[in-house]
Amino acid sequence: MEIISTLVNAAGEKLAVRYQDIDSASELETRIVKTVHAYCFYKNKFIVVLAGQTGMWTPPGGSVEVGESLEEAVVREVHEETNMRVIKQCLIGYQDISESAGIITQTRSVCLVEPYGEFISDPDGDITEIKLIDPDSYKEFFDWGKVGDHIMEQSLIKKEYLLS
Repeated sequence: MEIISTLVNAAGEKLAVRYQDIDSASELETRIVKTVHAYCFYKNKFIVVLAGQTGMWTPPGGSVEVGESLEEAVVREVHEETNMRVIKQCLIGYQDISESAGIITQTRSVCLVEPYGEFISDPDGDITEIKLIDPDSYKEFFDWGKVGDHIMEQSLIKKEYLLS
């Protein structure tokens, strides 16, 4: 499913967004993915993280490092930001964000995770808190409009697939 939308970035700029469902990284074609976000589930809870600098809650995620696969970036970011291990993951979509410097591509994945131990802190210092919440209450933490609603719906479906 393709969704055309907009978002307001941290600088207050309104940007065009094109979201697309996909099942595999090959569907990204020649796009260079800059960031990943992981819709993570531990048991029946959804994980959100608080970025201290912005004061915003989001699913865990961050930049893809040079030489790193999308799957490796998801595993690393989830570990750094939540102190959890990715047990299973699958790609569910991507979005192209039109910024003044060009188009930024981000992926969305769903993951089943388990804790390594208590979350103490993000090594990069970006994330200051994590919460395990009921998936139905995610809009109390972040609201990404129609795109966010669709991604959450798809992540709940894919979560059940990963559990089977």
